[in-house]
Amino acid sequence: MTDCHFLVPGALDRPTGGSRYDQTIVTGLRAAGRSVAVHELPGRYPDGDATARQTVAAALSRIPAGQRVIVDGLVLGGLADVFAGHAQRLRLDALIHHPLADETGIDPDRARQWLADEARAVALAERVITTSRFTAHRLSVLGIHHGSVHVIPPGCAPRPLATGSPGDNPVLLCVASLTPRKAQHHLLDALSRLTDRPWYCRLVGPTDLDPDYAAAIAAQRDRLALGDRVEIDGAVGADQLDTAYRTADLFILPSVYEGFGMVISEAVAHGLPIVTTTGGALATTLPEGAGIAVRPDDPEALATALASVLDHPERRHDLARGARRARDQLNSWNKSVADFIDLLEEDSSCPSDSRPSG
Repeated sequence: MTDCHFLVPGALDRPTGGSRYDQTIVTGLRAAGRSVAVHELPGRYPDGDATARQTVAAALSRIPAGQRVIVDGLVLGGLADVFAGHAQRLRLDALIHHPLADETGIDPDRARQWLADEARAVALAERVITTSRFTAHRLSVLGIHHGSVHVIPPGCAPRPLATGSPGDNPVLLCVASLTPRKAQHHLLDALSRLTDRPWYCRLVGPTDLDPDYAAAIAAQRDRLALGDRVEIDGAVGADQLDTAYRTADLFILPSVYEGFGMVISEAVAHGLPIVTTTGGALATTLPEGAGIAVRPDDPEALATALASVLDHPERRHDLARGARRARDQLNSWNKSVADFIDLLEEDSSCPSDSRPSG
């Protein structure tokens, strides 16, 4: 018998934080002897285009009645009407990485529609799971969900400590998909103010999630005459990503908003000093003493923080020591998987008529 089904947007191995979370939980559950069926759903999410609607409806119809179905929030949020027809016969869990309406770069009308759609969709779920306490609180603030929430943050294991770049120029690493919420445009703006200092910056992350924004970043880099100092690598494999962390001197995440910010934990796991923002959950994801956090949407503040660690190597080394201390306190993936197993084991003691009325 299948213990649970996971409904995920596109391929499970997409190089995004949300997909890495889903994939690692699925792998951990299977390693623990749980039977997990994964439904990789083509289509555009969260807008829910025709392909998305058809594939989600077909996947739900194939799942036997009474089964536990964990639905990634990107899939669930815009398809309340599709899920409504199955909410009574399936046991739905909403897995929310961050509220859809908090995405950056969307017009106000679309944000309002996403907010209303997500509230209707989440109301169909028997349980709500978030990846941070910040997101759990945000669901309440936005009026999406006022009930109980199971918070299961991402895990992270200590990685080989970064050795830094072999050359004289400090290597600055930013790992994030090229999308407006990640705000690489603010990073380029900040770096353009620091061209009198030695540094080299790598932008690692998918460029196909928002091709227009990715193209705008490349154009901005060239316009600012940073072409020989900023490398846009796109998505890379796991080994290449690990090498990028190990050969960096400083990690940067300029996001306007994060529901958690898994790459911050990855940087800490490599003992890297960090410069980031206080956007969303980042204010709590960054361990004390491991980095500097500035206001989001403030390139000048970002430039000042970067200058402070470029101009004062001892400051950078202090933050690196703070990251190395914090790496021993990182949440483990084993703990995250164990929390999911606890949820699955609740099913045997929960009456079947506890599902929402839809």
